[in-house]
Amino acid sequence: MQEVRWGENSMIEAERRLLGNALLDLSNQRFVLLSESCIPLFNFNTIYTYLMNSTKIFVEAYDQPGEVGRGRYRSKMRPEISLSQWRKGSQWFQIDRFLALQIVSDHHYFPVFLKYCNPNCYSDEHYLPTFVSIKFWKSNSNRTLTWVDWTKGGAHPTRYYRNDVNNEFLNKLRFGTSCEYNGHTTNICHLFARKFTTHALDRLLRFAPKLMQFN
Repeated sequence: MQEVRWGENSMIEAERRLLGNALLDLSNQRFVLLSESCIPLFNFNTIYTYLMNSTKIFVEAYDQPGEVGRGRYRSKMRPEISLSQWRKGSQWFQIDRFLALQIVSDHHYFPVFLKYCNPNCYSDEHYLPTFVSIKFWKSNSNRTLTWVDWTKGGAHPTRYYRNDVNNEFLNKLRFGTSCEYNGHTTNICHLFARKFTTHALDRLLRFAPKLMQFN
């Protein structure tokens, strides 16, 4: 049993162990990290087809000025990682087998995070976005497929309860934005969403069969 603490490098170590075990099955070609509060927005066939046919990986990575972005950078990370290379993004990724192999075998950048990105650096929001932006930016879409609402501010995103769940809200998550997919504009930009509480489960189960065409 390995202890994992929020916002610390132990989260990245746990992700690497998960990927390492998933890679043992040679049939696994796409890897998705979700939390216990995530829900699917489409049925399995739609999600599977979207991921398998994509020419890109989905790792959110952006340069954010200020205390919660560049302010978390540690100057001792130079020269391996410079401030101009420092990126932030969602922890929830959707990647291919090639990148999964690169993550579990990274002995260059991850040791730098282990040594210098300690509490208040929040490596779970910075390691993968920075690593991918440095090494594999051409194959990255620079977005996540997991919808989340940060508009209310604070350290955690909005939580959704039973009364928040209805057809209009779910369809907004499913089709309410536009993005690029394989060189074309689409309104299917998110396959998953968070944070949904257990109190929302009964409503989700009621709407899912018809709205999301679950079997």
